Amino acid sequence: MAGNREFLNRRLHSLLGVIPIGAFLVVHLVVNHFATHGQASFNHAVSFMESLPFLIFLEIFLIYLPLLFHAIYGFYIAFTAKNNVSRLGFFRNWMFLLQRISGIIVFIFLVWHVYETRIKVALGQETLDFQLMENILSNPAMFIWYIIGVVATIFHFSNGLWSFCVSWGITQSPRSQQISSYVMLVVFVVLTIIGLRALFAFAYPGWFA
Repeated sequence: MAGNREFLNRRLHSLLGVIPIGAFLVVHLVVNHFATHGQASFNHAVSFMESLPFLIFLEIFLIYLPLLFHAIYGFYIAFTAKNNVSRLGFFRNWMFLLQRISGIIVFIFLVWHVYETRIKVALGQETLDFQLMENILSNPAMFIWYIIGVVATIFHFSNGLWSFCVSWGITQSPRSQQISSYVMLVVFVVLTIIGLRALFAFAYPGWFA
């Protein structure tokens, strides 16, 4: 019975990492990328997202609760899994280890990011707009921290997507898994470019003028 429960928890953990968390990540990166078209463009995109009906319920049930389960169970996996990097050194073993390390970085980053952009806004201390992100990223240390956080988040999603395809039987043969590795590398590169362009647009708005 315990084995079945762990199997289901791992399946749920994997599924939530792609839907809805992964889908939200992609949407979030695209919305942020509007910053490269200027302050008004980003503010308009944010205003549209903020005007969605039942937004608070969508955030709770499609983002926060799935993210909380994914994070908690992810920590369980990270601290109970046996890594073979030092003994075997195979590429996938390194990806396995980096997935766990990036997950910890992502959790810390998300807690900070949610505090800065959601909790402070909910408390009336800040307004969710271009100016908020520009103020945050004007600090060089915060700019570097956001780069680390964004890249780690995208890596965690891209590598997790590869594992999702394997665990759900989408890529079963070694050949399909190799092709999947290349596909996920493209996903990682494309999303990283989108994410970093947004960060630079906030920190150095004149670059995209």
